[in-house]
Amino acid sequence: MHLMGIGDEAGGGLDFQIKAAQELGWKYIEMRGVEVPGYAKANFHEIPDAAFDLAAAKIRDAGLGVYCFGSTIMNWAKTVETPFDVTLGEVRRAIPRMQKLGTKFVRIMSFKPKETDAVTPPVVFERVREVTKMFLDAGLQPVHENCMNYGGMSSAHALEMLEQCPGLKWVFDTANPIFNPDRQLPQPWPRQNAWEFWTTVRDHVAHIHVKDATWNPAKNDADYNWPGEGQGQVRRILADAFARGYDAGISIEPHMVVVFHDAHAKTTNDADVCANFVEYGRRLEKLIAEVKPRR
Repeated sequence: MHLMGIGDEAGGGLDFQIKAAQELGWKYIEMRGVEVPGYAKANFHEIPDAAFDLAAAKIRDAGLGVYCFGSTIMNWAKTVETPFDVTLGEVRRAIPRMQKLGTKFVRIMSFKPKETDAVTPPVVFERVREVTKMFLDAGLQPVHENCMNYGGMSSAHALEMLEQCPGLKWVFDTANPIFNPDRQLPQPWPRQNAWEFWTTVRDHVAHIHVKDATWNPAKNDADYNWPGEGQGQVRRILADAFARGYDAGISIEPHMVVVFHDAHAKTTNDADVCANFVEYGRRLEKLIAEVKPRR
């Protein structure tokens, strides 16, 4: 088992991301957005080459590895109308950077659906298949996240995505079902159930994102919680994963201070974000100690 966190959940600045991992005694970071001194913040596969080289050196000098690229490839900021050249460019920039760092996993998605969509357009499968093959041909493993995308519309849609894209694996996010409609059911769509989604895809899971949340009808959005204190069934899911022999990556994504994809989220300083990240990591370690079978 490898514990880590999504870097920019510990702060936008690289130094804070490294500091958080070191305080927790973790050996890996999952890199997503990063601000390298002298350069604007961007995704790790999109920052300029000079910024990437500087970041890679600092990460190595800190004794850390990059377990996964939390890429923006086909994410919720893009639709099927987005030119595919945008996606191909991201993939071609990510591959050599992953290879340089010895990173095996890359998180991908499958575009943002329309509000009324319940069926995945064939072009989505075509694009995800091509991206999956590009990474596999380079010796890298793409993992699709259940989020605000076609593959995340329900557990049934997730299985269809996996069946349509040979070699693709899953990164399961424990809290994303809390705010996503279950589009395999009749309308009006209820919110997804984290346990149902997990048990449907668990045989295909190669990486886990831990965040927890409670649906708040008053604001029609989720409130984010400490791990095990929301509706994400984190404790039950991790206990089941360990009982089944899961020993791969577990990455925290607290979302408690800032929400990465929320343009209206409050801003705060990196020190506060870093402190929240470290506390979240410690609480997860305690939860894992309670549910993981002792050998």
